[in-house]
Amino acid sequence: MVEGQVLVLNKSWVVVNIASVRRAMSLLYQDLARAVHPEDYAVYDFNDWCELSEMQASERMITTPSRDIRVPEVILLNGFNGFFRREVRFSRRNIFERDKHTCQYCRKVLSKPELTIDHVIPQSKGGEDSWENLVLACVKCNVKKSNRTPEQANMPLVRKPIKPNYLPTLGIKIPSGQLSSWQRFIDTAYWDSELKK
Repeated sequence: MVEGQVLVLNKSWVVVNIASVRRAMSLLYQDLARAVHPEDYAVYDFNDWCELSEMQASERMITTPSRDIRVPEVILLNGFNGFFRREVRFSRRNIFERDKHTCQYCRKVLSKPELTIDHVIPQSKGGEDSWENLVLACVKCNVKKSNRTPEQANMPLVRKPIKPNYLPTLGIKIPSGQLSSWQRFIDTAYWDSELKK
């Protein structure tokens, strides 16, 4: 099976998910989705897509005993018109992503080993592990702030820490390598702003 991902649109042509190639081909085969041609937006059921694959080969092909089938870049769901809502997972990695590898006290952009996760309100003062209380800090700022609040240390935060506001329809980041083939369906400026709030 070809590795990679396929953009999934609801029947109103709105992005709702990213599927594995296996899942996308399964949906197409079961007639739950149609393949969208990336150049002219024509839609194809499984049999028509197989016929097109014989005429228009692609870099991403699935080889079966009877034929080669082109892997669609985008599929359109036949019956689903809603959205998938996902919570942003609270994790160390997502804190780094939210804060863009930037110290929230001195604004320096640093590598992962040069940054620590700081409790805005120290744990000794009742501070919890939460989106609103954890920020990235360089080692120097973390040591300077010590066991104090930003106000006590006279070190204002660059911005107030909040839970990232991912796109409510998707809840996951678009892989950067896919943007060129998917951008007809995605407003990239909107995706890029998902963690800047």
